[in-house]
Amino acid sequence: MPTITPVSDLRNYGNVLEKVSAGSPVYLTRNGHGVYSIRDMRDEENFQKAEAMIRLLCELNAGIRSAEEEGWISEEDFKAYLHGLKER
Repeated sequence: MPTITPVSDLRNYGNVLEKVSAGSPVYLTRNGHGVYSIRDMRDEENFQKAEAMIRLLCELNAGIRSAEEEGWISEEDFKAYLHGLKER
């Protein structure tokens, strides 16, 4: 469960950091609006992995759409293409 606290509480940053744990970030507000978040490194690593997976899935989806619109290439052509990349 996230904790919401004003940025001014960072004067006693130790107290704020004690509230941070995996799955429970601290959101910092200024004038009642969220401006920052502090999260556990495990959450950050999971977030970065999820971001990378989303990028990969988007690229794969774009490739599938392209193949469906422009046609698929043969396995032999694909292997030749990869072999050409290796020689560079």
